[in-house]
Amino acid sequence: MAALYLSLMSLLLDPEAQPVVAHRGNSAFAPENTLEALAQGVRLGADALEFDVRASRDGHVVAMHDPGVTRTTNGMEGVSHGQLVAALTLAELRTLDAGFRFSRDDGRTFPWRSRGVQVPTLDEVLDAFPAIPMIIEIKSPDAAAMVERALRHHGATRRVVLGSFSHAALARFRGGDIAHGASRRDVVRLYARAVFPGGPRRVPWQVLCVPPVSGILPLPVLRFARMLRPLRVPTHVWTVDDPREARELWSGGVNAIISNDPAAILAAAGRAVPAPTLSPAMAS
Repeated sequence: MAALYLSLMSLLLDPEAQPVVAHRGNSAFAPENTLEALAQGVRLGADALEFDVRASRDGHVVAMHDPGVTRTTNGMEGVSHGQLVAALTLAELRTLDAGFRFSRDDGRTFPWRSRGVQVPTLDEVLDAFPAIPMIIEIKSPDAAAMVERALRHHGATRRVVLGSFSHAALARFRGGDIAHGASRRDVVRLYARAVFPGGPRRVPWQVLCVPPVSGILPLPVLRFARMLRPLRVPTHVWTVDDPREARELWSGGVNAIISNDPAAILAAAGRAVPAPTLSPAMAS
């Protein structure tokens, strides 16, 4: 199955590749999951983009990590139905300043406030980056069907990998033509298998995307990578911003490094990158 998807798609499924993926865009330097952060990741030379999606109250898929809007935006004042993405319409989400809370100096300055940065839709992201491989993390299972429709509408099914902690969100893609990763349930099963010699004979997903630590539990990511290599299933690790850690993971058999600071990881791979964009003025 992995070979089939590799023939269709991208270096995200190449078990020999070591791509650098911009986590929520160039999110160390620009507001996460916005078109501005994603564009910076592309300009820096990241091989792929990673971002999160949820469904709005009126059935639009938007790029947002959290269930609510308060951590990354100025919030929705004066509404009776709360601050959850699922409780807000796209029109309401459009009124939010998605750069409001971004700061690189512990809240002393907020360089992206009032610059027109909005919460983008999945359609807008697919339109803006028509040839870039993507890892799309489905944060709410109710968005899965809408994500699939958007991917098919934009002809993007062969350049994405879908991820989710939710087993239900990924279940509709099992055995289909859209590559997807392992759910939390799948990772737990793999973890249990890791205590034995060898590895699984097959897995029902095309890529493993995991953090080095889940909660307080360290994950044996290098063991996972060794287990999956005979199946030619790549292992992607997030979120890695330390160049030394990235090199150690690559040396241990990990494939993609997913980073908030893709410029630093590209440099660790020996690839030339432009100077990082530190401010909105430099981004223009």
